[in-house]
Amino acid sequence: MRMLALVLLMAVWSSSAYAGLTKQQLDNVALAPPEGARVSMTLEFQDMNGNETSLGHAIDGRPTVLLPADFTCTEICGPALTIVASALQQTGLAAGRDYSVVVFGIDAGDDPAAARRFVGGQVGGPGVSVLIGSQTAIDHLTTTIGYRFETDGQNSAVAHPAAFVTLTPDGHVSHAFSSLGLQPFDLKLGLLEAGQGGIGGLRSRIALLCYGSDPVHGIYTRRVDFALKLGCAFTVVLLAMAITIMCRRSRRTGMIA
Repeated sequence: MRMLALVLLMAVWSSSAYAGLTKQQLDNVALAPPEGARVSMTLEFQDMNGNETSLGHAIDGRPTVLLPADFTCTEICGPALTIVASALQQTGLAAGRDYSVVVFGIDAGDDPAAARRFVGGQVGGPGVSVLIGSQTAIDHLTTTIGYRFETDGQNSAVAHPAAFVTLTPDGHVSHAFSSLGLQPFDLKLGLLEAGQGGIGGLRSRIALLCYGSDPVHGIYTRRVDFALKLGCAFTVVLLAMAITIMCRRSRRTGMIA
């Protein structure tokens, strides 16, 4: 029991020391759009080619999928973009005709090259914009839609919700969606309702955490990291117990012989 307590204590300590964010900071990470939220059409950004543009130009008077992303994340964000792109293709609607897609970076340090690498050809064409903004523009947009994230400077990572919103043509937040638990039919209904100016229930809070942009350690979340270490700790304890039992049996066999 002493060995078990020691190993578990080491697992807890290493997990706490490893994560650069506190539990309070991680608990703050979520998508929770306030009622009546409406984005500013005049917010200025750059596109993937470095050209100046505005959020209103990207929306272009259509219902819009507004997807925040960490362009340097190589864990959940990439698969999330793939899921959203696949779901959009299965809606039977056409980008540039029925809706717009706006993917914007949440890290002001990212450049157009990082945006191009992240997208990797998964989205593009008419009605699709991938935007890079200043810290002021990013803060304004994320605050407006209730998208809360935390920067982990210790591990060069950004903890953020794997979620997005749909907008009405005039920029009101219509619906909030999980990027990973997305169904094409639900997304289609959300876009059609947004196109008619409909505002869905926005009281839900999506807290599915993406904390995975550290290329060295491959962090997903602090909780996942802790769970993995706890599992390893139990494995070590079980192995130690098995070895102890085997040694005792070996000694008894030797004594009998």
